[in-house]
Amino acid sequence: MTTLTIAAAQFAPVDDPATNLETVRAAAADAVACGARLLVTPEYTSFFTPDIDDRFVAAAQPLDGPFVTGLRRIARSTGIALVVGVAEAGETPERFRNTLVAIDASGAVLTSYRKVHLYDAFGSRESDRIEAGDPDQLPVVVVDGVRVGLETCYDLRFPEVTRRLAAAEDGAADVVLVPAEWVRGPGKEHHWRTLLTARAIENTVWVLGVGQAPPIGIGGSVALDPSGTAVAALGADPGLLVTTVDTTTTDRVRSVNPSLALRRYGITRRA
Repeated sequence: MTTLTIAAAQFAPVDDPATNLETVRAAAADAVACGARLLVTPEYTSFFTPDIDDRFVAAAQPLDGPFVTGLRRIARSTGIALVVGVAEAGETPERFRNTLVAIDASGAVLTSYRKVHLYDAFGSRESDRIEAGDPDQLPVVVVDGVRVGLETCYDLRFPEVTRRLAAAEDGAADVVLVPAEWVRGPGKEHHWRTLLTARAIENTVWVLGVGQAPPIGIGGSVALDPSGTAVAALGADPGLLVTTVDTTTTDRVRSVNPSLALRRYGITRRA
């Protein structure tokens, strides 16, 4: 049996990276007090405004910039690993990258994941300002012996993203983290919870969705076990969700429902 206690900080980031860094610092301290070994925060934790515009481009930083450097200090000082959504400087002056950065408890950067599926839906156009990540990314890191996979927000609507993480031959994820800024709107709460639950059930994997709180996001952070049962959840208000991933539960669910082993189709990258 391998376990990992994870905390999810649900809040609404603002347009000041220094303020957001202090919010992460406070959440890390609270998470440690709750016994967590990994803290996850929402998409766009480093900087957020309701519109994806030139302000994001101006606020974007390289991964060795002050925001991620501050995250590394927080990890070292508190002894907790972090997965945080950041606006990363892009390759071209008019664009940025929507990135998750994973940092271990010693402050070392384990990996970064750049969002592949940009949110060009429901009236939004992320691709006007954001550089899409490489579809060949397979971001799985190990924290205290548990394999942690990463995807971001709109990626959730593409089931093959989670399937690749859960079925990777060289180290499948035990838990998939989905930091998000799931925008409010008719039926959006239902979509969020349904899609997270489906990804857990169809892959028999732990799934943890971490949302921004209102006024733009819906909140709704939730931890689902490999059977799709919600074991911890938040409403719309800011808060800290704490859950323990247990691989014994995964083994038990997969012994009853060996759907990953019985699948007949693979995943081929679209050209």
